Amino acid sequence: MEEIAISKFKATCLAVLERVRKTGKPILVTRFGKPIAEVKPPSEAKPRIRRLGTLASKIEIHGDIVGPISDISDWEAAQKPDKE
Repeated sequence: MEEIAISKFKATCLAVLERVRKTGKPILVTRFGKPIAEVKPPSEAKPRIRRLGTLASKIEIHGDIVGPISDISDWEAAQKPDKE
């Protein structure tokens, strides 16, 4: 594995990251000769699971699911204010 001093990594960070992306090979960042970080390419992304429609065959809707659950006249906010 290639090693790079932290001072050189700091100065050439974007170029180092691009090299890791292109080659796919990790680079070890060292400070005073001791490893402090490993820069490696990301793992392969897993395909996203499709969420929309996953319960389509398991749920059954009964009635109106967007309308109010009670009559509008029962709502306090729908009442006309009392005039004093």
